[in-house]
Amino acid sequence: MVDLQGTHTAADSSAAHGAKAVNSWDEFSPLREIIVGDATRAGVPPQTDVSAWLNDYPELSPTEREQVGGRFPQQVIEESNEDLADLVTTLRDMGIVVHQPPTADNEAEFGGPGWRTRGRHSYCPRDLALVVGSAIIETPSPSRARYFELSNLRGLFQDYLERGAQWLGAPRPELRDELYLTDASGAPVLGEVEPAFEAANVVRLGRDVFYQVSRSGNEIGLRWLQSTLKLLGDIRVHPLRGLYQGTHIDSTICFLRPGLVLLNPERVRPDTIPEVLRNWDVIWCPPIEEPKAPLLSRTLSTPWVGMNLLMVSPETAIVDGNQTELIRLLEAKGITVVPRRLRHSRVLGGGFHCVTLDTVRDGGPENYLD
Repeated sequence: MVDLQGTHTAADSSAAHGAKAVNSWDEFSPLREIIVGDATRAGVPPQTDVSAWLNDYPELSPTEREQVGGRFPQQVIEESNEDLADLVTTLRDMGIVVHQPPTADNEAEFGGPGWRTRGRHSYCPRDLALVVGSAIIETPSPSRARYFELSNLRGLFQDYLERGAQWLGAPRPELRDELYLTDASGAPVLGEVEPAFEAANVVRLGRDVFYQVSRSGNEIGLRWLQSTLKLLGDIRVHPLRGLYQGTHIDSTICFLRPGLVLLNPERVRPDTIPEVLRNWDVIWCPPIEEPKAPLLSRTLSTPWVGMNLLMVSPETAIVDGNQTELIRLLEAKGITVVPRRLRHSRVLGGGFHCVTLDTVRDGGPENYLD
């Protein structure tokens, strides 16, 4: 059994709640156990790497790419860890078991066939690990710098495996240059030579999951996920195409409870709401409120990371405290909001959903759509 900087082990959680070692089917049922990220030594790899250009700062010109890379300022790291520590305390005060493994070594150089790079950070455990029911699926990120990013979670994942969870890994991508293409305007796009996608391209709804095709998830990655989830049960995968070509889905579609969804009005219109969600009640996210400019002008996330919230239960949400209008709309729907802060969520590229990975919730493979 592994105890990774937590007051309880994962086994303690299962015993206390009579639950499976891993059980998480959705984004909103009562939360029992979760992993929280760590910003220590966070940074970005050299942007001369085409895979970094694809998903870190795709707006950079070739000349600008030569000048970008390295660790974030210490102020960003320290203040981010302060905010994460407050999140950990908040969750534990709610009776939730929290794991916060030490960050992975993201400064050592490594490589594959024809490429060399350095790591990124351990700030967003959600990005690369997809939990569906009792299965943990490590996803094949198209970012070379993220190849070993989950190494700090291996001890915890192995503990889950030994207690009955399934621990799967997608085929390890080679990440050769031919995976990285450009469109007619010269902007980077993700090719189709091998499966490549990140877990944060997926949002879960019981026996249904939604997969966003974008710069961080390709069509052959979708097909791999569809084929793999068939092995785990009657799980339907709904492709999302044409909504948003950036990266992840969780600042575009946020499931709040059965029948209620938060949508990003810049990326989703009434006529492009996925067909299976058109009878749901919709909260259209109001304009994001930013009290001041980020410490760094160059950010990994757009302002919409402000809608990236964490549902603790269908009645309780942890939300960016700056988003007063969003909080008002959530409260009008009967959701109790716990306001917290992540001061550098845009710079580091993740809000409260991104910086966490729930491994145990009360819900099951429910059918919320038929």
